[in-house]
Amino acid sequence: MRYLQLLSVFLIFIYALNASAQDNGILTGRITDKENGEPLVGANIYTKDNLTLGSVSDFNGHYSISLLPGDYNFIISFTGMKAVNFPVTVESNQTTKLNVEMEPFSTQFDEVVVRAGRFDKSLEEQTASIEVMKPRLIEARNTRSVETILDLTPGVTILDEEPQIRGGSGFTFGVGSKVGVFIDDIPIITGDAGKPDWALIPVENIKQIEVVKGASSVLSGASALSGAIYIRTNYPGTKPETKVQLYTGLYSPPNAPATEWWGGVNYLGGASFLHTRQLGDGHTDFVIGGVAMTDRSYIGAPTPDPYVIDTSDITDDDMINKRGRLNFNVRRRSKTIKGLNFGLNGNFMLKKSSTAFAWQDDTAKFYRGYPGAVLLADNFTMYLDPFVNYYTSLGVKHSFTNRILFADTKANNDQSNRALMVFNQYQFSKQFKNIGDLDFIAGLSSQYTNSYSNMYASSGSPDNYIWNASLFLELEKKFGNALIISLGMRIEHYRLNDSIIDTKPILRLGSSLKLAQETYLRASIGQGYRFPTITERYIRTSVGSFAVFNNPDLEAETSWNAEIGVKQGFKFSKFYGYFDAAIFYQEYDNTIEYLFGFWDYDFALAGFKFINTGRSKVTGIDLSLTGQAKLGKNFEINTLIGYTYVEPVALEPDLVFAIDDRGTQYSYDSTSVNPSQRILKYRFLHTIKFDIEFNYKSFAFGTSMKYFSKIENLDKAIFDFEDATKASGGTLQPILYRNYFYNHNNGNIIFDMRVSYSFREYHKIAIISDNVFNRWYSLRPLKAEPMRNITLQYTLKL
Repeated sequence: MRYLQLLSVFLIFIYALNASAQDNGILTGRITDKENGEPLVGANIYTKDNLTLGSVSDFNGHYSISLLPGDYNFIISFTGMKAVNFPVTVESNQTTKLNVEMEPFSTQFDEVVVRAGRFDKSLEEQTASIEVMKPRLIEARNTRSVETILDLTPGVTILDEEPQIRGGSGFTFGVGSKVGVFIDDIPIITGDAGKPDWALIPVENIKQIEVVKGASSVLSGASALSGAIYIRTNYPGTKPETKVQLYTGLYSPPNAPATEWWGGVNYLGGASFLHTRQLGDGHTDFVIGGVAMTDRSYIGAPTPDPYVIDTSDITDDDMINKRGRLNFNVRRRSKTIKGLNFGLNGNFMLKKSSTAFAWQDDTAKFYRGYPGAVLLADNFTMYLDPFVNYYTSLGVKHSFTNRILFADTKANNDQSNRALMVFNQYQFSKQFKNIGDLDFIAGLSSQYTNSYSNMYASSGSPDNYIWNASLFLELEKKFGNALIISLGMRIEHYRLNDSIIDTKPILRLGSSLKLAQETYLRASIGQGYRFPTITERYIRTSVGSFAVFNNPDLEAETSWNAEIGVKQGFKFSKFYGYFDAAIFYQEYDNTIEYLFGFWDYDFALAGFKFINTGRSKVTGIDLSLTGQAKLGKNFEINTLIGYTYVEPVALEPDLVFAIDDRGTQYSYDSTSVNPSQRILKYRFLHTIKFDIEFNYKSFAFGTSMKYFSKIENLDKAIFDFEDATKASGGTLQPILYRNYFYNHNNGNIIFDMRVSYSFREYHKIAIISDNVFNRWYSLRPLKAEPMRNITLQYTLKL
């Protein structure tokens, strides 16, 4: 009888709820950007009286709220937009439709929806630390290759073309990157070497750059052990746009003790173009762009000492760098199948490049390459990206993305390579409104790379392949309008030449809590995983007097990362922006480092080798501030400031991880120049990034500053190799670094400046100088950084 009574009460309760729901009214509508009509994804709709009563706009800007009849005062907020307040009356069993157009309060912050966390959310709602770089700064600095703008991002360092985030790696000549790099969510890192090809990225068509800091393997795949970089390209608006840029410039003679190696003018110059439009009936988007450039190079050819044996016969003219690239995007929105779009993106590039792996000496020939250690390459690279996206009426998105990338490199020193990469991914996403607006994403991806190169013949054949399959899942739930919880999982499977197989599951948990208006606290913990590349395991090649050695027993490295951060929006009089602070901890197991040693006398005297060095950790703080001040109708100031402190330490300093050809045991303690504080090699403990731009009417002036503290530690074997080459009797070109390390390794401050003038609506002319004070400096051992260069830039926008 008691159970019947309980059942009756339950049924009455359910009936009452249902009756109440039937009396509700519906408030629905769409939220868009007033300037371009684009939907705003992740806009918050809520009431001040009850923060749990509200919704968030979906992928197309739509929202829907079930409400009891009555009068309400709703607020719509979106980062970078002016908040909208509106009263509304909801009637029983009636649908009230209200579309809202939002206006940006700042041109600096009008692009703040990021997808790096896989969910299209506003920046402050992300559960990971993310920095966003805007096109304004990319264009203002005459950015010819995207890594130069990334080097201004707080917490990011580009060392020898390798991206590093929060001290997660030392230097590796760009091989085996621990940071994932993506163009429109598709990896651009080469499968054989794990190296990003920055020249392939269409700088002229970048919408924004999103940098995710911390272990990102769950979100971005195995290469993202310490972070990920997402480059988003643009599609056209309703009006056609054309942009043309021309530039010419020169390198200044270097400061002493370095000397000028060229005669006449050491020039650089180039041109780029971009055209975007909607074709025909307005359902087809078309983008085409390209670049042509030449750079005589700031590094000259080697001039060996009299008795040095050098058969490379490289001249200064051989050092010239040239590049031509043509890219296109085509997207068709179906007229007959609602929610369907499909298309093809493509990119074709020819490149002639020179790379000096070491300087000739640390004084007069600082800006010449070391004999035998200059790589000359002619490269052709192309990719095609067919894609299909389908949004169903039930709010489901199906996404198919693909990339076929082919690269053919002809190089000296027997370092030619031909590689094919095929990437495929399917992703399913849906917001379940009946489970409290639960966001769900799941998918699978495959990346296959085949490489043919004599450099990798130590595997038993110059023909090698690596295949990676991934299964990923992520859930994100918003509780009221204050708390967001996200949970992610990924399973990575690798096969290398059918002989090495590895499978690894990894997890991530994150949260974001809105403490007050424009105050957001976030926390996350996640695992990282990176499988060694073909290059790291099998490369075996000589580079002048030294070499790079293979290590077929190299194992995958793993990590876990935790961080707590806060993002605070602010407005002081006319100055507004965001301040972000984070404390982080990342621990690595089987840390892969690129170590110098005497590995195999039969092949070369000494050189570098990828080695598992045991456990390590990186802790630190990361601060950044982006802001804008509008002082009157015609005066505007944009700022970007960042400071990062890292403490990367070895956790097993006495672990013997290798034995060289002399029988010498290698541990952190025995291989370090300065092991006293257990600081990992080739790291900067302090970095500061700063950019400020003043705009008054048609004039603009900007300056950037980068500070890198000194390198605290490096391989002791570099000094041993210096002693060995000095003792060769003149047949080997001496490797000179000890004097520079002890007398000039004091940290570096580099300033860049720019000034521009816009006229007649469509035209702009600018003068830009990098390293404006012509500092003579090096960031990684034996690598000379560029002296001052000055460029004149003309931009036409129609």
